[in-house]
Amino acid sequence: MKIREKHIILFIVLFLTGFILVVNNESTDSGNFDPLNRLNSTWAQENELRNQIIMEQSLNKMLQEELRLYQYQVRELEENLSTVNEKSEEKAENLLEDIERLRKIVGQVQVTGPGIEISLEDSDYLPNGANPNDYIVHEGHIQQVVQELYVAGAEAIAVNGYRLRHSSFIQCIGPVISVDGNISSAPFIITAIGDADHLEAALTLHGGVQHQLINDEVTVRIQKKTNILLDSYLTEG
Repeated sequence: MKIREKHIILFIVLFLTGFILVVNNESTDSGNFDPLNRLNSTWAQENELRNQIIMEQSLNKMLQEELRLYQYQVRELEENLSTVNEKSEEKAENLLEDIERLRKIVGQVQVTGPGIEISLEDSDYLPNGANPNDYIVHEGHIQQVVQELYVAGAEAIAVNGYRLRHSSFIQCIGPVISVDGNISSAPFIITAIGDADHLEAALTLHGGVQHQLINDEVTVRIQKKTNILLDSYLTEG
């Protein structure tokens, strides 16, 4: 019985010793945790974040200043560009007007507007023994009228409905006239679009085209028109 009691006492002593060692070891490990060190680490992290925020704010401010500068430069360029565009638009409009006028002259587009109509007819009177060729309309008579109309500012001209262009060719073939290969006979109706008063005045000047035609025994009639329509010249050449 005494030996068993000694064993029990020894067991208790060993158990208590082991317990004390475990508790002491845990106490030692827990002693390594320093609240002050942890607080200092948190402050350092916060300070670093604060510095980063300040740097980001400074960078944003600098970028905003650069953006304002670029916006100012853009506004200046836009103002300069608008001035250039106005001048360019004016030049472009003038150029388009010139192109449109030339397209009318060369017969590329249909033209409508006021103008005049000139009728050239062979003479009704033929004296005995006279040469009939001296009393009919020739290509030269038509060309005289056409040239005078162009000089007076006609936008478009047609002969018996055949639209003329810059390279049109009028040729006399006996009693008929060929206009770009289109045969036409008297009376020859020359139609011109433009300022009717100005065109008529150009033809009826004293000693002008009308006077010359009458001297050549050509019957001339001029009539103003409020609206004339001339189709484009369709034949390629």
